[in-house]
Amino acid sequence: MVNLFEKQDSLNTPIECFVFDAASEIFPVKRHWHYFAEFIYMMKGSAEVTCNERSYTVNEGELIVLHPSSVHSIYSSGGGVPVYAVLKFDIARFPSNASYSPSPSEIFRFAASEGMRVHFDRTQCEALRCEEIVGECINEARDYLYGADIMLRSRIYQLIYGIVRLWISDGLNIGECPTSGSSYGVENITEYIDKHLGEKLKVHDIAQQCHLSYSNFAAKFREQYGMSCKEYIERMKLFKAEEYLLFTDLDLAEISRQTGFSDQSHFIRCFKKFRGVTPNQFRKHRNKS
Repeated sequence: MVNLFEKQDSLNTPIECFVFDAASEIFPVKRHWHYFAEFIYMMKGSAEVTCNERSYTVNEGELIVLHPSSVHSIYSSGGGVPVYAVLKFDIARFPSNASYSPSPSEIFRFAASEGMRVHFDRTQCEALRCEEIVGECINEARDYLYGADIMLRSRIYQLIYGIVRLWISDGLNIGECPTSGSSYGVENITEYIDKHLGEKLKVHDIAQQCHLSYSNFAAKFREQYGMSCKEYIERMKLFKAEEYLLFTDLDLAEISRQTGFSDQSHFIRCFKKFRGVTPNQFRKHRNKS
């Protein structure tokens, strides 16, 4: 499986939305896997999608869900040149804010283990409003106007929970879904990191959440995210700090505390190294633009 791995930039591009036209792209799409979830909505024609050795003929107006880490490929089915929309995203970056509900990443892993359907026909897609939601995602990703990330996430959440409701109607018992960190792996450990970003996170403790040795976890994390776990944590703290600088009046001491830096001086040094300017310079420049 390692040779089939397709790396995704989860840190900088946790969501990808695009239209794939087999007439002008490299096609067929050969066997590969990645840690992202992938929704494929067929806009024209049809395609033969193989996922974990099972084949599905996906026709116009239909959707197929590819779970994270599933080995999949896409070929022509003889039903016309396929044109399809792709929503590919790090499902670990879609937490649940409801206390009664497991996170989408937990539900999707559970649904996969229970063998729930991944292929949805035209009638089901109409109920999910796939054409409308997918079209809006493509437009948001293309135009990338103010708030595009929030708009994209809200629409993907609609699809995620629409699919979960269909699974529940098919018999999936959400009450039996494993939760609360017992199911953390490298593919969704960022969910844990994001929850505890303001704390003094240690890579050794994070590795234990995945039930991996430090060295094994470090290697797998770098393969997935293209950087060490320590670098990832620092980047996420700085991204969070940028939001505070742009959208609040908090002083630097409070921002450094909220984002888990050891002190204000450490925060300023790290920020300047990352952005090339001090936090105050960054705030003044952005407020003028």
